[in-house]
Amino acid sequence: MNKNYPIYKTTFIDDMRSLVEEAAQNFPENIAISYKENYWDTEVRKVTFAQWRDDVRNLGTALISHGLREKNIAIIGENSYGWCCSFFGVMAIGSVTVPVDKELPIEDIDGIISTTECKAVIFGKASEAKIKDLLDKGGLKTVETLISVASESALETLDGIKLTSLAELQAKGARLYAGGDNSYYDYKIDVNKLASIVFTSGTTGKGKGVMLSQANIGLDMTLGMYNFDITRKTLHVLPPHHTFGSTVNYVGHLSQGCEVYISSGIKHVSDEIREQQPTHLILVPAFLEVMNRKIWTTARKSGKEGLLKVMMKVSDLLRKIGIDVRKKLFSSVLSAFGGKLELIICGGAKLDEDIINTFDSLGITILNGYGITECSPLISANRNRYRKPGSVGTPILACRVKIDNPDENGEGEICVKGPNVMLGYYNNPEATAEVFDKDGFFHTGDYGKLDEEGWIYITGRKKNLIILSNGKNVYPEEIEADLQKVEGVAEVVVYAGESRVQKDKITIVAEIFPDADLLKDKGITDMQAYFEDQVKELNAKMPPYKAVKRVKIRETEFQKNTSRKITRFNIDKTID
Repeated sequence: MNKNYPIYKTTFIDDMRSLVEEAAQNFPENIAISYKENYWDTEVRKVTFAQWRDDVRNLGTALISHGLREKNIAIIGENSYGWCCSFFGVMAIGSVTVPVDKELPIEDIDGIISTTECKAVIFGKASEAKIKDLLDKGGLKTVETLISVASESALETLDGIKLTSLAELQAKGARLYAGGDNSYYDYKIDVNKLASIVFTSGTTGKGKGVMLSQANIGLDMTLGMYNFDITRKTLHVLPPHHTFGSTVNYVGHLSQGCEVYISSGIKHVSDEIREQQPTHLILVPAFLEVMNRKIWTTARKSGKEGLLKVMMKVSDLLRKIGIDVRKKLFSSVLSAFGGKLELIICGGAKLDEDIINTFDSLGITILNGYGITECSPLISANRNRYRKPGSVGTPILACRVKIDNPDENGEGEICVKGPNVMLGYYNNPEATAEVFDKDGFFHTGDYGKLDEEGWIYITGRKKNLIILSNGKNVYPEEIEADLQKVEGVAEVVVYAGESRVQKDKITIVAEIFPDADLLKDKGITDMQAYFEDQVKELNAKMPPYKAVKRVKIRETEFQKNTSRKITRFNIDKTID
């Protein structure tokens, strides 16, 4: 926990093409990407950094031959080696990536592709049906070329649209390059130009197109990776269309020579962690919350919950006198995570400190950080050997953070200025102007505070803030964090209930999705009464104005976006 220990070595990222080239020079025979074509396959395909460089270069060369330099190109589909090659190959030729969430309705997909005037779409197998629907309905009007990540496609395109595959393009590019075509390398990349348009996941409605340059993305990872001592293998779980998935997992890790195993999907993650034995993971809090629940559910069902708690306390005491026996003491628990997991970097939302402490007691370090798409995404992070409880860390190098209009507790809106901050929102100057102040600071929409050493503490989202009639502010995330600690709470959202009768009356509601199995094991049959009693105890510890007045039990999980964040705008907030 030494705050003065030095920053780690990292690779300076000039642009995406030089990243690929330098990684191939520095780690030619190391494994860059590993994956299975299908989850049930026994063979793990392994791609060296040298082969990855060749595949990206060949794709880029072929795209140039198709007239796709300096064009907007959409990438939609499941995470795959082809997705990764496309992401780097498009930017390496000076074109603009438009990563699209494959789970969006086809109207939204068409809206993004049309609005950004994409000339080509690279699509995965899982998105083929949606592409077909769009073609049948007269969509994709700006698109001239469709590129299938799979080697074979059942699509039949309309007149005027070319259909090819990634493999065909890479083979063509290889022939062109071998024949002396050096167009891929001859082009000078302007790192300050638009390079990627990333549509925010939108937990409160429609997203906006965040414009990022290669300088934004490269410098965010260059400056951010100084903070981390990452290990040699990670498992890529997060959706690649979002910056946490593409920038942190691919740009940050491949530049450092780290092997990235591409997950076959969320439902396979637990098995993949055991099988692939990653040494660290990049996750969002929702994943860790599930992992934490599984640890305690397994312990409870085996009758060892009490023993595990005692062992953790004993282990923590031994560590205070320099004796670390965690790997041996908790080997059976750690085996569920492959047995080699040392580190988890977590961002995207606030993480309960109890979860961080649980994993630390077991022998897995969690580094909680803070990021937002508009900042490429990383803003701050805790470090391997210097962490503060409750904080999301200190700002990365060259990133300045201030608190706008702080209250008596020092809390206000978190504002950021630095080379990682976006160029603006695509075709939306009004929205861009709203989030930048006269000094050039970007207003994140997150509330929080800074301590005397510059560490960031997040309170909640501005758009979720509950403002009472007496002017008091209530941050629902703070109450949710306390309720999340109540046994039997799987998910919870706190909001201002909207009365049908008294329109101006604000009622603070806690809507809970219970862990029914846990409650059943504990003999709790009346969930409403149980949770109301728990809320009364919590209310007694809080200022009266923060008290939860209504408990609502739901039968299904909250709807989430592909970043595993609860979409609050879908919740019915009416009461009475």
